Amino acid sequence: MRLKLALMIAAAMLAGAPAAIVAQTPRPTAGRPTAAMVEAGSYVVESHHTLVEFSVDHFGFSTFFGVIPNATGTMTLDPRALGATRLDISLPVAGISTTNAKLDGELTSADWFDAAKYPTIRFVSDKVIRTGPETAQIHGQITLHGVTKPLVLSAHFHGAGSNPMSKAYTVGFDATGELNRSDFGVSKYVPVVSDTVHLKISAAFEKAK
Repeated sequence: MRLKLALMIAAAMLAGAPAAIVAQTPRPTAGRPTAAMVEAGSYVVESHHTLVEFSVDHFGFSTFFGVIPNATGTMTLDPRALGATRLDISLPVAGISTTNAKLDGELTSADWFDAAKYPTIRFVSDKVIRTGPETAQIHGQITLHGVTKPLVLSAHFHGAGSNPMSKAYTVGFDATGELNRSDFGVSKYVPVVSDTVHLKISAAFEKAK
């Protein structure tokens, strides 16, 4: 009798399962994670959904983060000739944000990045080397605080497709890299605030019309 009752309860629960399952099933996203969908052409940075995060070790107690929004720039891309990809991206130094207004002011001052004298961080690619079906190394030159040095970014394809809001064909990538800030003359508090700066980038590009 107990087994029969349990089976009846289970059947009643399963009767309502399809609606619940449908409600929990993830809907397809506009950006498909399929590199084969990427269209060749000229692109511009979609500034509202592109963000550079930087992090440093702070006195050996914690990892401290900040972001630089409002990137601008262009990309020329042909997935069949990936090595010919060209990137030219700029970031406004004045836009540095750590959610702490006092610290933001310090970082953009002459003691650190000096936004008044050096208002832009710029990265220009030299070459792109495919490392996997959806990964690549982007080699280029970064200009920061008036100094230009090589920088290598490890990039991963995120997705491509038509943006349901803007209707623009969009391609997205994630990338990581690191640099030593003292190489660019930004050496305040080294080494207690780490010289090495870790970069994490989320970038969206819209195909030029």
